[in-house]
Amino acid sequence: MKKVLMALFAVLTAFSSALAQEKIHITFWHAMGGSRAAFIDRMVQDFNYTHPNIEVKAQYKGSYRDTLNSAILAYKQGNAPHIVQIFEVGSQLALDSGIFMPFQDLVKPGDYALLNDFIKPVANYYRIKGKFNSVPFNSSNPILYYNKDLFRKAGLDPENPPKTFDEIVDACVKLKKAGVRYCITWPLHSWFVEQWIAEQGALLANNENGRKARATNIYINSKPMYRIMNWWKKLYDKGYYAYSGKPEDWDGANNLFVSQQAAMLITSTSDVTILENAAYEHGFKLGTGFLPVPDGIKRNGVVVGGASLWVTKGHPKKELEAAKEFLLWFTNTENEVRWHKGTGYFPVRESAVKVLKFEKWFDKHPAYKAAFDQLLQTIPNRATQGALIGNFPEIRTIIENAVQDILAGKPIRATLQEADRKADQALKRYNMSVR
Repeated sequence: MKKVLMALFAVLTAFSSALAQEKIHITFWHAMGGSRAAFIDRMVQDFNYTHPNIEVKAQYKGSYRDTLNSAILAYKQGNAPHIVQIFEVGSQLALDSGIFMPFQDLVKPGDYALLNDFIKPVANYYRIKGKFNSVPFNSSNPILYYNKDLFRKAGLDPENPPKTFDEIVDACVKLKKAGVRYCITWPLHSWFVEQWIAEQGALLANNENGRKARATNIYINSKPMYRIMNWWKKLYDKGYYAYSGKPEDWDGANNLFVSQQAAMLITSTSDVTILENAAYEHGFKLGTGFLPVPDGIKRNGVVVGGASLWVTKGHPKKELEAAKEFLLWFTNTENEVRWHKGTGYFPVRESAVKVLKFEKWFDKHPAYKAAFDQLLQTIPNRATQGALIGNFPEIRTIIENAVQDILAGKPIRATLQEADRKADQALKRYNMSVR
């Protein structure tokens, strides 16, 4: 009997060892820091627990720019991760890099229902030439956050936030008189410029925002851009607008708002949870509203921000299948609901929206409602679809430098002309490099 038990133990040991050897290892690089990184780690742990034949290892690789650059370098060195989180404006660069494969090529016809479940504005952005090259994951757009208590103090309606540029200025006059240090803040970031361009139904680049053919011309020196800069400079000169002094400083703008130095903040919907908690801790009521737009225009809507998940080429078939299985699980209905509630990024699946509405989530948490309503009311067109530009990060830097120059006192028109010239030259260099 003892020999039989020993033999059985040996067989089980060998079987367990074989299973361990057969486990498929997948590497997932992302750009989510802080509490969001911990959230992703927990989701990955849940996947690994329920899929014992696959082990996914998630790694935080820094900013969106750093993550994409690191992936391209790793691929050239023959050590690419399987999955990479890439920000929306990195889509054309990701395509041009040649290191990724279209995710839709991995999906079997029976799984197409999962691709058709993405909400229209998200699918509108990420379906490029009729195909999903990546899986939409964390999506956002900019909204107006405001301090209801400071609004009451200034005699403003706490349930009716400003909706236009002029209404922002009018509110600022009253808030200043009420002793509020700064009226409004938002990060000095090109993302907001891009959104205001789209709201006006205008394009940022030629060839239908680079969607019909490769973009070859950037429209920085335009009437829609001048309209934005003129308003921004007016707010700054009157002391209504403030920022930390550093470009792309999201935390700096948030801190001005949370500390109640600024009564209004324009930032990403992904900060709803963070700001809702911060408002409670600092003892004020938080309100949210649509992104204010130029007066006299028809509101077109916003461009989807955030990021999607891409699969690199060159891995064994079983690893690609495992990566696909993870991505479909990671972005399924249950996890989209979970991700939305935990972070504020809006759910990207129609089925997830139905679950949240059934739970009356938006009724119980009205701060989330403005973000999602704004997205659903967006008119699908080339402007709101967003631009595809290969060197988009570089173009963003050029725009941000122009904004800083304008705030510092340089003439708006001349500054936009110079930025337009620099952007066109940079884009020409990039396009020649990929040819």
